[in-house]
Order: sequence, then C-alpha cells, then structure tokens
Amino acid sequence: MTQFERMLEVVAERRAEFEEKKHVPTDVIGEFKNAGVYRAGVPRRFGGDALPPAAFLRLVERISVVDGSAGWVASFGSSAIYLAALPLETQAELYADGPDVAFAGGLFPVQPAEPVEGGYRVSGRWKFASGCKGADVLGVGIKVGDDRAGRPLTAVLRPEQVEIAENWDVIGMRGTGSHDLVVDAAVVPEDWTFVRGGTPTVDEPLYRYPTVPYAAQVLAVVGLGVARAALDHVIAQGGRAGYTGAPKPAERATYRIAVGQAEAGLRSARAFFYETTEEVWATVEAGDPATAEQASLLRLASTHLAKTSFEVTRAAYQLGGIAAIATGSPLERHLRDASVVPQHAFVQEGMYDGAGAVLMGVPPFPGYL
Repeated sequence: MTQFERMLEVVAERRAEFEEKKHVPTDVIGEFKNAGVYRAGVPRRFGGDALPPAAFLRLVERISVVDGSAGWVASFGSSAIYLAALPLETQAELYADGPDVAFAGGLFPVQPAEPVEGGYRVSGRWKFASGCKGADVLGVGIKVGDDRAGRPLTAVLRPEQVEIAENWDVIGMRGTGSHDLVVDAAVVPEDWTFVRGGTPTVDEPLYRYPTVPYAAQVLAVVGLGVARAALDHVIAQGGRAGYTGAPKPAERATYRIAVGQAEAGLRSARAFFYETTEEVWATVEAGDPATAEQASLLRLASTHLAKTSFEVTRAAYQLGGIAAIATGSPLERHLRDASVVPQHAFVQEGMYDGAGAVLMGVPPFPGYL
C-alpha cells in the first residue's frame, strides 16, 4: 500500500471526526504530508515535487471522492505556488527543514498595515482560512497606504503570531476549519511578504502556470470528487429494494435515464477541465507564457465543473429517495459539500460573463484576468 492509499484509508475512517471537530486534525495533516500533498507545489530546488497541475488535481479529486472537506484542505497544497513569489532566501529558510510545509491563508478583507523599519506592523481580522488549524505558516492580506491599485500583499506569519477565532459554522464542508484569523500588531519583515499571483522568483515550469486560475481549479476539482462519489452511490444502489415494494431503481426507466444523463454531464465537464489543463501546461512547459485566452478557459472550465458537479450531486440526491434525507447519510453529506463549491467567489456563475467577454474579444470585468 502506498502512502497515498494509506492516507485515503485514514480519511475514510475519520471523516465523521472532521465534521464533528470542524477541522482536519494535525495528525491527519501529517498523513497528507507523508503522501506528498504539501510538497506537490514546492519548487524542486527546495526539495519539492513541483507536480504538473493535472497530476495534483487528480490527487485532490481522489481525496474528495472519499471526503469533500479533506479534499478542500488538501487542495491548498497548491498554495506553495504563491509562496514562490517570496525572495529565494526567504523560501530557503521556509523549507530549511524540508518541503512538507502546510500553508493556509485568510486573505480577505484586505487590512491596512503600518510600514515600520524593515517591514510592516500587521493587525486585523481575516475570513475563510481553510486548514488553518493544521498550518505551519499562515498568510493574511494587507495594503500599505492609500494606494488601492493592483493586487494586495500577503504577509506570511508563524502560528504563534496568529489567533484562530473558531467561528466556522456552515451547512457543507464542515471539516475544513475555515475560521477567522486575528493578528494584533505583529511585525512582518518585508522579505516575508509577496503579491498573490505576483512574479515568481523561481524559474521552473509550474510557476509559469496561471496562478489565480489554478487557485480556482483546485477548488472546482473538489466538487468533481464529491459528485463522483454521489453518482457512484446511486449506481451501486440500483438493485436495492424499495420500502413500498415498488420496482427496484435499476428497473425504472426514469432512474436509468437520470443516471445516464448525470454520468455524461460529469464526464464531459471533467474532460473539458483536464483537457484545458494539459493544453496550458504544454504551453508553459515549452517555455512560453500562457495567453489570456488560455487563462480564461481555465477559469471557464473550473466554473463549469463546479456548477455541473453540484447539479449531478443534486440529481443523485433526488435519486436516493427518502433514505437520502437522513442526517449522516452519504448523499446528505455529498449534497451539502457539493453545494459549497460553486458559492466560492473564484467559481461563481459570474465567471461565465468574464469567459464570454474574452471569447468575443471585449474586456472582461476587472479582476477576471
């Protein structure tokens, strides 16, 4: 059994615990590290694997089939691509003890920071820091002065500099521990700040891949894994006897049609998603920059996958009948988790507008690219 397969078994055994505790415990984060999740986005020069995006996305997909919250937390193993914008000396210090470093960030709302000698004094409160309770380093979004142009800085802090306000109380993805971060007058050296999506200091192919679209991809693929699990469940349940003595689900044309449509829809969205990923990767691996059109297609494929995955999961839930409504049933959990993904700002339905604009050669809304 590989380390990755062992990790999947641990996730399956403990997913109810994640929901109860509202986070993935640190020892399970350790299993993620052993399986290579957190070195996947780390530069090879610092001992990381710098996996091609499709390879990492498939890892997250497999984890998400087992548990959506675990997949969501694991997806932030990709965040090392942001850290590649730190100075090389800072990265060398960050990975001095090895590449298996878990990073979590609560970047919004961006808070003002006070310039001090050599860095910034940081205070404020930030939301949605998924995986923060198991993180080795934490990032928060800051701005300096009145300049609101461009992208905000991210300040990197150690856990002892940050208070975690445990307020994650949601219907789905309950185990992600996406609590608020609170910082009180912590001084962060300038060398420990970077622009999210800024120019990397590492010259390796992964860090030429479009950063913000990749951030959308790693979330969308969680929905894919959850939908796959939900659809597999209703396919497996096709032979179950009904409570009323009605024909078994697999004997009903309506059930078979719905399963066939869901399978086709999910596989089609998945194919578009990975096909686009591979095409863009081939471009950057060859040494060329990704085009705006390619970055937009990544965003479009991610948005469409998140939407389709939720629709498929909802269809599976309806096929599950009365048994699906029980608290703790697989389909109840899948429906709650899948519903969260298209709510995220990176993959909300408005992204179709940005993609349509790029396809037609008109400027998309600000911040889309």
